[in-house]
Amino acid sequence: MRTDSSPGTLPAREHLPAGNAGTPVLDVVIPVYNEEKDLQPCVLRLHDHLTRTFPYAFRITIADNASTDSTPLVAARLAAEVPEVAGFRLEQKGRGRALRTVWSASDAPILAYMDVDLSTDLNALLPLVAPLISGHSDLAIGSRLARTSRVVRGPKREFISRAYNMILRGSLQARFSDAQCGFKAIRRDVAQVLLPLVEDTGWFFDTEMLVLAERAGLRIHEVPVDWVDDPDSTVHIVKTATDDLKGVWRIGKALAGGSLPLDRLTRPFGDDPRDRDIQDVPRGLARQLVGFCVVGGLSTLFYLVLYSVFRQFSGSQVANALALLVSAIANTAANRRLTFGVRGRGGAVRHQAQGLVVFGIGLALTSGSLAALNAATGDPAHSTELAVLVAANLAATVLRFLLFRAWVFPDRRESGRESTVVAAHQSAHHPAHHPSSPAYSTTAPYAPLPQRPVSYQQPYQTTQVRAGEAADGSWRDATMRLQPVRPHDTDPGDPR
Repeated sequence: MRTDSSPGTLPAREHLPAGNAGTPVLDVVIPVYNEEKDLQPCVLRLHDHLTRTFPYAFRITIADNASTDSTPLVAARLAAEVPEVAGFRLEQKGRGRALRTVWSASDAPILAYMDVDLSTDLNALLPLVAPLISGHSDLAIGSRLARTSRVVRGPKREFISRAYNMILRGSLQARFSDAQCGFKAIRRDVAQVLLPLVEDTGWFFDTEMLVLAERAGLRIHEVPVDWVDDPDSTVHIVKTATDDLKGVWRIGKALAGGSLPLDRLTRPFGDDPRDRDIQDVPRGLARQLVGFCVVGGLSTLFYLVLYSVFRQFSGSQVANALALLVSAIANTAANRRLTFGVRGRGGAVRHQAQGLVVFGIGLALTSGSLAALNAATGDPAHSTELAVLVAANLAATVLRFLLFRAWVFPDRRESGRESTVVAAHQSAHHPAHHPSSPAYSTTAPYAPLPQRPVSYQQPYQTTQVRAGEAADGSWRDATMRLQPVRPHDTDPGDPR
């Protein structure tokens, strides 16, 4: 698993600012391999749909990854005849490699891709990219497994798709519903940071990208789609499934080992309301309550076991005190690490000392309960003692959480966080001071996004040279030949 650092943290999401009049807002990539029959009707159909329905400038990029038939010639002809079409030629196979290469070279702020068979209804394209344009989301995916999706496909592919997504949810805790649908989009600023972390160059590329994005806290928007299975698909189902399972194992191992710098993908102050200093709303309260309840439940079981053991050779008061002392030390250590996220040994002794004070309060509650029980019944049954202790511990638990949160483990970062997050917020909104920031600035009011020209008699002006066109305007080759993104990024044996 690759561990190289990403370019930097992402700026706060903003509605895309206006760029040059001719710069495409959307770049739709169509990765192809030996698709000489379907390529032209697919591209023309997509171009017609975007011309009629998409309100901004766009580009369609054909990513030919090592086709051996006449696909390169078809791509070159389309690029020469249709102004909004460009053709990229790669000499290695792999859909993931094609997407990463073209997305890395594109100047459009929104990057998308779809399969050449256009199995997904194109009416979902604008809903797919709209949340990215508005700044609401970082990535967007089409989902065939959403409740309102309309899907036509055979039972074999249906079973494989649902089983695969169940594996992702069970092993990698993925919350997105459909990793394999060939209908996705991503903001360019996100792609620049995320793509260097994605290792796969084949069909697992989508899943790896989504898992890493989700683990980094990025927002993934899902769009229900209408989808019709392509009976002539050339995907090798068994090999693809095997490679995907290997990828799941690789990603799971990397996440468990902490070898991925996902913290670099988090966004600064001003984007996530959970990072803001909002009055009267305690930060992280829900997560801390869940962690405290889990630790408290396990501590209670541990305490009851200890009490039953100590009760065999001592009185109830002594057994209660010893069991509570041991379980309190373990409870403080567990809450310190799991509930309140305190790492390292710094302050551990002080935390345990404060935890013992909390233990003393709990001891007073439980001991007082036992004393009251003995005074009331004289010789209570063991089960009655346990019931009274459980009730007393529930009352002590509420008080313990409040003391832990306010006294033992207070959030001492509030005073120092303000200057940190403000600096991050300023850096995200003043890219002139930071060369790694995106080219567009968020300091000025936004003008409308560049509109698609009404007439297509003349190609729109861009700094992107169309496939086959040299800088001087002459036509030398029908396609552009791109080098691999990384020197070791070669896979001549990839059959896809």
